[in-house]
Amino acid sequence: MSGLRVTPLPTEQAQVYWGGGSDVHGMKPERHISDGAGVPCRHCLSSVAAGEPYLVLAYRPFGKVQPYAEVGPIFLHAEPCAAYADREAIPEFFLNGEARIVRGYDRDDRIIYGTGKVVRGSEIAAYAGDVLNDPTTAYVHVRSSSNNCFSFRIDRTGPED
Repeated sequence: MSGLRVTPLPTEQAQVYWGGGSDVHGMKPERHISDGAGVPCRHCLSSVAAGEPYLVLAYRPFGKVQPYAEVGPIFLHAEPCAAYADREAIPEFFLNGEARIVRGYDRDDRIIYGTGKVVRGSEIAAYAGDVLNDPTTAYVHVRSSSNNCFSFRIDRTGPED
């Protein structure tokens, strides 16, 4: 995945939720116990194992409220976990299973129409690279195709990275 960088839910934001902070709707995250199926943490970008507690909350991965600032549910380990470290690879959990929406955004956090496409996990990196080849695209979001949950962000890497 040369030239691309995966970014999970920022640690600073995860710490707010782990500390009992409210989600984007002003609600405390719900606490549940994982059955081990389909509960990917958005901070470590791996599955919450069966029997482990996790949080469910509404998340908006944009700094400002505006018409394109989508909100969706996400999962997060209930206890602190390490941030996803292999920033140059699509996380294993997302390579198989549910198809994902890959969509480009401009520097003003607006959707770039025509970039949204549902792809298999194995196609995420290639399609994100295609979208990021357009200089008007600032970054890409990867989301659940069935529930619109934010999965992670992909950016170009530059000479300073």
